[in-house]
Amino acid sequence: MSSGGSSGGAPGAGSLGANTHASAPLAVRMRPRTIDELVGQQQLRAAGSPLRRLIEGDQSMSLLLWGPPGTGKTTIAAIVSQQTRRRFVEVSAVAAGVKEVRAAIDGARAELARGGQETVLFVDEVHRFTKAQQDALLPGVENRWVTLIAATTENPFFSVISPLLSRSLLLRLQSLTDDDVAEVIEEALTDERGLAGEVALADDAREHLVRLAGGDARRALTYLEAAAGAAASNGLDTIDLATAETAVDQAAVRYDRQGDQHYDVISAFIKSIRGSDPDAALHYLARMIEAGEDPRFIARRLVVHASEDVGLADPTALQSAVAAAQAVQLIGMPEARINLAQATIHLAVAPKSNAVVMAIDSAIADVKAGKIGQVPSHLRDAHYGGAKDLGHGKGYAYPHDEPYGVAEQQYLPDVLLDTTYYSPTSLGAEAAVKERWERVRRIVRGR
Repeated sequence: MSSGGSSGGAPGAGSLGANTHASAPLAVRMRPRTIDELVGQQQLRAAGSPLRRLIEGDQSMSLLLWGPPGTGKTTIAAIVSQQTRRRFVEVSAVAAGVKEVRAAIDGARAELARGGQETVLFVDEVHRFTKAQQDALLPGVENRWVTLIAATTENPFFSVISPLLSRSLLLRLQSLTDDDVAEVIEEALTDERGLAGEVALADDAREHLVRLAGGDARRALTYLEAAAGAAASNGLDTIDLATAETAVDQAAVRYDRQGDQHYDVISAFIKSIRGSDPDAALHYLARMIEAGEDPRFIARRLVVHASEDVGLADPTALQSAVAAAQAVQLIGMPEARINLAQATIHLAVAPKSNAVVMAIDSAIADVKAGKIGQVPSHLRDAHYGGAKDLGHGKGYAYPHDEPYGVAEQQYLPDVLLDTTYYSPTSLGAEAAVKERWERVRRIVRGR
């Protein structure tokens, strides 16, 4: 996306954000013009940060920007171009091929040869480029014919070739907080480039728009523009909740992420999984997703639940939950809703056992109560000089030398000699664990 006059004849050349037309989308009109106008990303805006050094020191350095949608990747490319007075050329990985990439780099090289401006080459969604297309970027980066700024929403260590990674400075962008998004909306309401105070925004409507934005500033401004248009059509000077709901065709979910409903819904979610009702669990999952709950919070609860309430009744439940948590980090929302749903259903229909949590909590309770005792001498470390003289390791039975790989031997301290913490159930896969553990325990404890 570029606007303004082009230069050098390269496709997409120009100065992004310069002389933006009044009819341009609100998100384009409100794009920050300097690094200090950028909302969020404090780690990138800090004094002495690589991005600030690049802009203020006018260095030639290629960047790889990794972060969720709407966090400022395109904006940062525009800021670098404008503040360093470089021409801006954008190549979209969705539509461009090797030919277009080479044409953009050749145009930048020709511009330098004429003594003209340096070029910022912005490649959006670089993860969509094939290896050959990414290879085509290397000469321009190596010879500094362009300042490459590549943006990706996917983990670049999986989606970007190593030579390009090693020649670029990787900057990680974080999702905007609710306060960040609210600040973006407030600025757009009052700024002359935006709505210029022509319409007000009710508090509950603002909360609704912030929630729907899900940390995406561009989405927040798109929704605000739609709501402002709907208010104007109805002759209103204030965007109320009903107008905001109608404009974006999505009703407000009554959900306070810092209040009772946050805890009530997550409690109902976990209890529905524990109660083996996937339909109810999916309902509460949908409520949290639509309310803009942090998906990482949901994923963490699933990981805990997998061991707390399923445990060894289905050992794959923890794998499923951890995989969902990794998927949330790797691909983000909205796609990760599918991974969260899969893990939710898996945990809900799995056989249940709380034997794991009961075991560790019982062991911790004994330790807290002072039931500790000495480590049996045959289990103590015998590798350092003088340890054997102290009797450490003497009499230790190596289990691999015994039949079935199990040796009759004392492992617990004397004070806990007959203690049992883990009591497996007969549910699901834990039934086989129970049968084997009972046989092993009789051998180990000499019964």
